[in-house]
Amino acid sequence: MQLFIDTGSVAEVEEVAGWGVLSGATTNPTLLAQGDDAPEVAVHRICELVAGPVSAEVVADDAAEMIAQGRALARLHEHVVVKVPFGAAGLAAASALAGEGVGVNMTLVFSPTQALLAAEAGARYISCFMGRLDDISVSSEEVLAAIISTLRPPSGARSALAGSAQVLAASIRHPGHVIAAARLGCDVATVPAKVLRQMLAHPLTSAGIERFNADWQARPELSQWMSQLLAGAEPLAAAR
Repeated sequence: MQLFIDTGSVAEVEEVAGWGVLSGATTNPTLLAQGDDAPEVAVHRICELVAGPVSAEVVADDAAEMIAQGRALARLHEHVVVKVPFGAAGLAAASALAGEGVGVNMTLVFSPTQALLAAEAGARYISCFMGRLDDISVSSEEVLAAIISTLRPPSGARSALAGSAQVLAASIRHPGHVIAAARLGCDVATVPAKVLRQMLAHPLTSAGIERFNADWQARPELSQWMSQLLAGAEPLAAAR
């Protein structure tokens, strides 16, 4: 499963991209509005940092305006994927944009029937919002599993209807959502920086690092050995 970062903050993308784990990013109007950079600057910079698909969302209600905005967003960078909200207008816009070769992320999908329609319209990504389903006491894992099994037969092959659509787990609230998405077979999970940082942490990892560092520092000659190694000098043991 690929990991995207869900943010409008260039600084957060810079931080996490340095880990070497990101395959793309998603943004939305709310996230971009919270950032310090102009939206077009943020989107362009995020595209450069992740070197992969970056979703930028339209802010229109009718299909014609969605299409116009989608074309404009796609011109910002070759990695831009146009995010379109699910609905009749969104389906029409997705079909038109996909027909022009523009990648589309159909967002706010909450059922297998919606996912089927999005796939038929040519969406590249179908975003199911786990956190929002859990908020209304609907099992996000059950819905996500139903979407995946509907678009992908038990054999593992994609149905003709699904085409190349990828299931993207969104509205990730905690690391458990990420693990559930991976176990269910999602193609992508888009994860906020806060949750990605939580995925780093484990008390045994921290304790182990502290022990290793303490043992190393107990012998000063080892620091000298490392300094010589970094400088390209012959290590002390070899010199003898």
